[in-house]
Amino acid sequence: MTKRVTLAALLLCAVAVSVSALSLTSVWNQALAIPAEGTIITVAKGESLSKVLARAEHNGWLTRGSWVGVVAQWQGLDEHIQAGEFSLNAPLTAAEFIAKLAGGDVVRRSVTLPEGITLAEAIAILHRESTLAKTPLADLSAALLVMTGRRDSAEGLFLPETWSYTRGDSDLDILRRSHQALTELLSSLWERRSEGSVLASPYAALTLASIVEKETGVAEERRQIAGVFLRRLEKGMRLQTDPTVIYGLGDDYDGDLKRRHLRDTTNPYNTYAIHGLPPTPIALPGEAALRAVFAPDDAGALYFVAKGDGSHAFSATLEEHEENVRRYQLTRRADYRSSPKASADQ
Repeated sequence: MTKRVTLAALLLCAVAVSVSALSLTSVWNQALAIPAEGTIITVAKGESLSKVLARAEHNGWLTRGSWVGVVAQWQGLDEHIQAGEFSLNAPLTAAEFIAKLAGGDVVRRSVTLPEGITLAEAIAILHRESTLAKTPLADLSAALLVMTGRRDSAEGLFLPETWSYTRGDSDLDILRRSHQALTELLSSLWERRSEGSVLASPYAALTLASIVEKETGVAEERRQIAGVFLRRLEKGMRLQTDPTVIYGLGDDYDGDLKRRHLRDTTNPYNTYAIHGLPPTPIALPGEAALRAVFAPDDAGALYFVAKGDGSHAFSATLEEHEENVRRYQLTRRADYRSSPKASADQ
Protein backbone atom coordinates (compact mmCIF):
# COMPACT_ATOMS: atom_id res chain seq x y z
CA MET A 1 0.00 0.00 0.00
CA THR A 2 2.78 2.38 0.98
CA LYS A 3 4.65 1.63 -2.23
CA ARG A 4 1.53 2.39 -4.27
CA VAL A 5 1.08 5.76 -2.51
CA THR A 6 4.72 6.65 -3.05
CA LEU A 7 4.53 5.68 -6.73
CA ALA A 8 1.36 7.71 -7.18
CA ALA A 9 2.97 10.71 -5.53
CA LEU A 10 5.98 10.43 -7.79
CA LEU A 11 3.76 10.19 -10.84
CA LEU A 12 1.82 13.25 -9.73
CA CYS A 13 5.07 15.17 -9.23
CA ALA A 14 6.28 14.13 -12.66
CA VAL A 15 3.02 15.21 -14.21
CA ALA A 16 3.17 18.52 -12.34
CA VAL A 17 6.73 19.14 -13.48
CA SER A 18 5.81 18.25 -17.05
CA VAL A 19 2.79 20.54 -16.96
CA SER A 20 4.87 23.34 -15.45
CA ALA A 21 7.56 22.85 -18.07
CA LEU A 22 4.97 22.90 -20.82
CA SER A 23 3.39 26.00 -19.30
CA LEU A 24 6.75 27.80 -19.07
CA THR A 25 7.57 26.78 -22.63
CA SER A 26 4.21 28.08 -23.77
CA VAL A 27 4.71 31.36 -21.92
CA TRP A 28 8.27 31.71 -23.23
CA ASN A 29 7.19 31.15 -26.82
CA GLN A 30 4.01 33.22 -26.68
CA ALA A 31 3.54 35.77 -29.45
CA LEU A 32 3.52 39.34 -28.19
CA ALA A 33 0.37 41.34 -28.96
CA ILE A 34 2.24 44.25 -30.50
CA PRO A 35 0.34 46.96 -32.44
CA ALA A 36 0.32 46.36 -36.18
CA GLU A 37 2.34 49.52 -36.78
CA GLY A 38 4.96 48.38 -34.25
CA THR A 39 6.01 50.16 -31.08
CA ILE A 40 9.03 51.26 -29.07
CA ILE A 41 9.84 50.40 -25.48
CA THR A 42 12.41 52.37 -23.51
CA VAL A 43 14.48 50.65 -20.85
CA ALA A 44 15.96 53.06 -18.33
CA LYS A 45 19.52 52.66 -17.13
CA GLY A 46 19.51 50.25 -14.19
CA GLU A 47 15.89 49.18 -14.74
CA SER A 48 15.28 45.53 -13.84
CA LEU A 49 13.83 42.98 -16.23
CA SER A 50 10.91 42.39 -13.88
CA LYS A 51 9.89 46.05 -14.18
CA VAL A 52 10.22 45.95 -17.96
CA LEU A 53 8.06 42.82 -18.14
CA ALA A 54 5.50 44.35 -15.78
CA ARG A 55 5.18 47.33 -18.15
CA ALA A 56 4.89 45.04 -21.15
CA GLU A 57 2.16 43.06 -19.40
CA HIS A 58 0.38 46.26 -18.36
CA ASN A 59 0.40 47.35 -22.02
CA GLY A 60 -1.25 44.06 -22.95
CA TRP A 61 1.70 42.82 -25.01
CA LEU A 62 2.18 39.56 -23.09
CA THR A 63 0.76 37.46 -20.25
CA ARG A 64 2.41 35.98 -17.17
CA GLY A 65 5.35 38.35 -17.29
CA SER A 66 6.74 36.99 -14.03
CA TRP A 67 6.94 33.51 -15.59
CA VAL A 68 8.80 34.95 -18.58
CA GLY A 69 11.19 36.51 -16.08
CA VAL A 70 11.75 33.14 -14.40
CA VAL A 71 12.79 31.51 -17.68
CA ALA A 72 15.02 34.47 -18.51
CA GLN A 73 16.63 34.15 -15.09
CA TRP A 74 17.21 30.42 -15.55
CA GLN A 75 18.99 31.21 -18.81
CA GLY A 76 21.04 33.99 -17.21
CA LEU A 77 19.57 36.62 -19.52
CA ASP A 78 18.16 38.88 -16.83
CA GLU A 79 21.63 40.18 -15.96
CA HIS A 80 22.33 41.27 -19.53
CA ILE A 81 19.35 43.55 -20.13
CA GLN A 82 20.61 46.82 -21.60
CA ALA A 83 19.27 50.35 -21.45
CA GLY A 84 17.94 52.19 -24.48
CA GLU A 85 15.08 52.27 -26.96
CA PHE A 86 14.00 49.01 -28.55
CA SER A 87 11.83 48.76 -31.65
CA LEU A 88 9.25 45.98 -31.47
CA ASN A 89 7.51 44.62 -34.54
CA ALA A 90 5.24 41.61 -34.96
CA PRO A 91 5.70 38.73 -35.16
CA LEU A 92 7.76 38.62 -31.98
CA THR A 93 7.81 36.00 -29.21
CA ALA A 94 8.61 36.63 -25.57
CA ALA A 95 11.88 34.76 -26.06
CA GLU A 96 12.81 37.02 -28.99
CA PHE A 97 11.80 40.06 -26.97
CA ILE A 98 14.17 39.10 -24.14
CA ALA A 99 16.94 38.31 -26.64
CA LYS A 100 16.51 41.77 -28.16
CA LEU A 101 16.80 43.44 -24.75
CA ALA A 102 19.84 41.36 -23.78
CA GLY A 103 21.53 41.82 -27.15
CA GLY A 104 21.43 45.60 -27.02
CA ASP A 105 19.56 45.85 -30.31
CA VAL A 106 18.67 49.48 -29.61
CA VAL A 107 17.10 52.04 -31.92
CA ARG A 108 19.72 54.21 -33.61
CA ARG A 109 18.72 57.72 -34.54
CA SER A 110 20.59 60.29 -36.61
CA VAL A 111 21.06 64.03 -36.70
CA THR A 112 22.59 66.02 -39.54
CA LEU A 113 24.86 69.01 -39.07
CA PRO A 114 24.92 70.69 -42.51
CA GLU A 115 28.10 72.12 -43.99
CA GLY A 116 28.53 75.85 -43.52
CA ILE A 117 26.51 76.32 -40.34
CA THR A 118 28.00 78.01 -37.30
CA LEU A 119 28.71 76.25 -34.03
CA ALA A 120 25.77 78.07 -32.44
CA GLU A 121 23.49 76.76 -35.20
CA ALA A 122 24.87 73.25 -34.74
CA ILE A 123 24.10 73.36 -31.02
CA ALA A 124 20.58 74.60 -31.77
CA ILE A 125 20.04 71.63 -34.12
CA LEU A 126 21.21 69.20 -31.46
CA HIS A 127 19.00 70.79 -28.84
CA ARG A 128 15.95 70.23 -31.05
CA GLU A 129 16.53 66.47 -30.85
CA SER A 130 14.09 65.30 -28.19
CA THR A 131 15.98 62.06 -27.53
CA LEU A 132 19.39 63.68 -27.00
CA ALA A 133 20.42 64.74 -23.50
CA LYS A 134 21.02 68.49 -23.39
CA THR A 135 23.90 70.18 -21.59
CA PRO A 136 23.19 73.66 -20.19
CA LEU A 137 24.57 76.17 -22.70
CA ALA A 138 27.09 77.77 -20.35
CA ASP A 139 28.42 74.36 -19.31
CA LEU A 140 28.49 73.17 -22.92
CA SER A 141 30.41 76.24 -24.12
CA ALA A 142 33.00 75.77 -21.38
CA ALA A 143 33.32 72.06 -22.15
CA LEU A 144 33.85 72.73 -25.86
CA LEU A 145 36.69 75.16 -25.15
CA VAL A 146 38.37 72.53 -23.01
CA MET A 147 37.73 69.85 -25.63
CA THR A 148 39.21 71.90 -28.47
CA GLY A 149 42.00 73.48 -26.45
CA ARG A 150 40.86 77.00 -27.40
CA ARG A 151 40.65 79.92 -25.01
CA ASP A 152 38.37 82.14 -27.07
CA SER A 153 36.19 80.28 -29.57
CA ALA A 154 35.54 76.68 -30.61
CA GLU A 155 33.99 77.82 -33.90
CA GLY A 156 34.69 75.62 -36.90
CA LEU A 157 36.37 72.81 -34.99
CA PHE A 158 33.66 70.22 -35.69
CA LEU A 159 33.06 68.20 -38.83
CA PRO A 160 29.55 68.68 -40.25
CA GLU A 161 28.13 65.24 -40.98
CA THR A 162 25.20 62.97 -40.24
CA TRP A 163 25.81 61.47 -36.82
CA SER A 164 24.03 58.44 -35.36
CA TYR A 165 23.17 58.17 -31.70
CA THR A 166 21.00 56.30 -29.23
CA ARG A 167 18.72 57.54 -26.49
CA GLY A 168 20.84 58.58 -23.54
CA ASP A 169 23.63 60.07 -25.66
CA SER A 170 24.16 63.80 -25.19
CA ASP A 171 24.89 66.83 -27.34
CA LEU A 172 28.42 66.71 -25.96
CA ASP A 173 28.81 63.11 -27.15
CA ILE A 174 27.93 64.11 -30.72
CA LEU A 175 30.20 67.16 -30.67
CA ARG A 176 33.07 65.13 -29.23
CA ARG A 177 32.86 62.67 -32.11
CA SER A 178 32.51 65.52 -34.59
CA HIS A 179 35.60 67.27 -33.20
CA GLN A 180 37.61 64.05 -33.26
CA ALA A 181 36.68 63.44 -36.90
CA LEU A 182 37.64 67.00 -37.84
CA THR A 183 40.95 66.73 -35.99
CA GLU A 184 41.87 63.48 -37.73
CA LEU A 185 40.93 64.77 -41.19
CA LEU A 186 42.72 68.09 -40.76
CA SER A 187 45.84 66.40 -39.39
CA SER A 188 45.93 64.00 -42.33
CA LEU A 189 45.57 66.82 -44.87
CA TRP A 190 48.16 68.98 -43.12
CA GLU A 191 50.75 66.20 -43.21
CA ARG A 192 50.36 65.99 -47.00
CA ARG A 193 50.35 69.76 -47.65
CA SER A 194 52.43 71.31 -50.39
CA GLU A 195 55.80 72.79 -49.50
CA GLY A 196 55.88 76.56 -49.08
CA SER A 197 52.20 76.92 -48.25
CA VAL A 198 51.19 80.42 -47.19
CA LEU A 199 49.06 78.84 -44.48
CA ALA A 200 51.03 78.82 -41.23
CA SER A 201 49.06 76.19 -39.32
CA PRO A 202 46.24 73.65 -39.55
CA TYR A 203 44.03 76.22 -37.80
CA ALA A 204 44.75 78.74 -40.55
CA ALA A 205 43.77 76.13 -43.14
CA LEU A 206 40.56 75.44 -41.22
CA THR A 207 39.76 79.15 -41.10
CA LEU A 208 40.25 79.53 -44.84
CA ALA A 209 38.17 76.40 -45.51
CA SER A 210 35.30 77.92 -43.54
CA ILE A 211 35.41 80.98 -45.81
CA VAL A 212 35.46 78.80 -48.93
CA GLU A 213 32.47 76.90 -47.55
CA LYS A 214 30.47 80.11 -47.09
CA GLU A 215 31.44 81.64 -50.44
CA THR A 216 30.05 78.96 -52.73
CA GLY A 217 27.60 76.11 -52.76
CA VAL A 218 28.81 74.96 -56.18
CA ALA A 219 31.06 71.94 -55.69
CA GLU A 220 33.16 72.58 -58.80
CA GLU A 221 34.04 76.08 -57.62
CA ARG A 222 35.57 75.23 -54.25
CA ARG A 223 39.09 74.72 -55.61
CA GLN A 224 38.80 77.91 -57.66
CA ILE A 225 37.65 79.94 -54.65
CA ALA A 226 40.41 78.45 -52.51
CA GLY A 227 42.96 79.28 -55.19
CA VAL A 228 41.84 82.91 -55.34
CA PHE A 229 42.13 83.38 -51.59
CA LEU A 230 45.49 81.63 -51.33
CA ARG A 231 46.98 83.75 -54.12
CA ARG A 232 45.64 86.91 -52.50
CA LEU A 233 47.25 85.90 -49.20
CA GLU A 234 50.55 85.22 -50.97
CA LYS A 235 50.47 88.67 -52.58
CA GLY A 236 49.49 90.44 -49.36
CA MET A 237 46.09 91.41 -50.77
CA ARG A 238 43.07 91.68 -48.52
CA LEU A 239 40.63 88.80 -48.87
CA GLN A 240 37.64 91.17 -49.16
CA THR A 241 35.01 88.51 -48.57
CA ASP A 242 31.49 89.33 -47.39
CA PRO A 243 30.84 86.22 -45.25
CA THR A 244 33.57 87.16 -42.78
CA VAL A 245 32.09 90.64 -42.32
CA ILE A 246 28.64 89.16 -41.78
CA TYR A 247 29.98 86.72 -39.19
CA GLY A 248 31.63 89.58 -37.32
CA LEU A 249 28.40 91.57 -37.31
CA GLY A 250 26.60 88.75 -35.52
CA ASP A 251 23.05 89.65 -34.56
CA ASP A 252 23.54 93.17 -35.95
CA TYR A 253 23.41 91.79 -39.49
CA ASP A 254 19.88 92.29 -40.83
CA GLY A 255 20.34 90.85 -44.31
CA ASP A 256 21.77 93.99 -45.90
CA LEU A 257 25.53 94.46 -46.06
CA LYS A 258 26.22 98.17 -46.34
CA ARG A 259 29.30 100.16 -47.29
CA ARG A 260 29.78 101.35 -43.73
CA HIS A 261 30.08 97.72 -42.68
CA LEU A 262 32.92 97.24 -45.17
CA ARG A 263 34.70 100.35 -43.83
CA ASP A 264 34.34 99.35 -40.18
CA THR A 265 37.83 98.85 -38.74
CA THR A 266 36.49 97.75 -35.34
CA ASN A 267 35.17 94.47 -36.75
CA PRO A 268 38.08 91.99 -36.52
CA TYR A 269 36.37 89.83 -39.15
CA ASN A 270 36.18 92.64 -41.70
CA THR A 271 38.51 91.33 -44.39
CA TYR A 272 37.93 94.52 -46.38
CA ALA A 273 39.83 96.37 -43.65
CA ILE A 274 42.26 93.80 -42.25
CA HIS A 275 45.03 91.87 -43.96
CA GLY A 276 45.23 88.12 -43.68
CA LEU A 277 42.72 85.73 -42.19
CA PRO A 278 40.06 86.56 -39.58
CA PRO A 279 40.83 85.49 -35.99
CA THR A 280 38.72 82.30 -36.10
CA PRO A 281 36.80 80.17 -38.59
CA ILE A 282 33.38 81.57 -39.46
CA ALA A 283 31.52 78.27 -39.88
CA LEU A 284 31.85 74.50 -39.89
CA PRO A 285 33.53 73.61 -43.20
CA GLY A 286 32.83 70.26 -44.79
CA GLU A 287 35.41 67.79 -46.01
CA ALA A 288 35.23 69.06 -49.61
CA ALA A 289 36.03 72.64 -48.60
CA LEU A 290 38.95 71.44 -46.48
CA ARG A 291 40.34 69.37 -49.33
CA ALA A 292 39.98 72.33 -51.69
CA VAL A 293 42.23 74.46 -49.48
CA PHE A 294 44.95 71.81 -49.69
CA ALA A 295 44.47 71.24 -53.43
CA PRO A 296 43.52 74.63 -54.93
CA ASP A 297 43.37 75.27 -58.64
CA ASP A 298 46.30 77.06 -60.29
CA ALA A 299 44.39 79.07 -62.89
CA GLY A 300 45.77 82.36 -61.60
CA ALA A 301 42.49 84.13 -60.79
CA LEU A 302 42.60 86.83 -58.10
CA TYR A 303 38.97 87.95 -58.21
CA PHE A 304 35.49 86.52 -58.49
CA VAL A 305 32.00 87.93 -58.58
CA ALA A 306 28.57 86.33 -58.17
CA LYS A 307 26.88 85.80 -61.54
CA GLY A 308 23.41 85.66 -60.05
CA ASP A 309 22.71 82.01 -60.78
CA GLY A 310 24.60 80.70 -57.76
CA SER A 311 27.94 80.47 -59.57
CA HIS A 312 30.80 82.98 -59.97
CA ALA A 313 32.84 84.61 -62.71
CA PHE A 314 36.59 84.49 -62.09
CA SER A 315 39.24 86.87 -63.39
CA ALA A 316 43.00 87.35 -63.11
CA THR A 317 43.11 91.14 -63.47
CA LEU A 318 41.29 94.04 -61.87
CA GLU A 319 40.13 95.23 -65.28
CA GLU A 320 38.50 91.88 -66.04
CA HIS A 321 36.94 91.86 -62.60
CA GLU A 322 35.45 95.33 -63.01
CA GLU A 323 33.98 94.25 -66.33
CA ASN A 324 32.42 91.21 -64.65
CA VAL A 325 31.01 93.45 -61.92
CA ARG A 326 29.39 95.69 -64.54
CA ARG A 327 28.08 92.68 -66.39
CA TYR A 328 26.67 90.67 -63.51
CA GLN A 329 25.94 93.13 -60.71
CA LEU A 330 25.49 96.66 -61.98
CA THR A 331 23.09 95.51 -64.70
CA ARG A 332 21.18 92.75 -62.98
CA ARG A 333 18.73 90.33 -64.46
CA ALA A 334 15.35 89.91 -62.84
CA ASP A 335 16.37 86.47 -61.60
CA TYR A 336 19.69 87.63 -60.13
CA ARG A 337 20.61 85.91 -56.88
CA SER A 338 23.35 87.13 -54.59
CA SER A 339 24.32 86.21 -51.06
CA PRO A 340 24.48 88.44 -49.19
CA LYS A 341 22.05 90.86 -50.78
CA ALA A 342 23.97 93.97 -51.78
CA SER A 343 22.72 97.31 -50.50
CA ALA A 344 23.83 100.91 -50.78
CA ASP A 345 24.53 102.66 -47.49
CA GLN A 346 21.67 104.87 -46.41
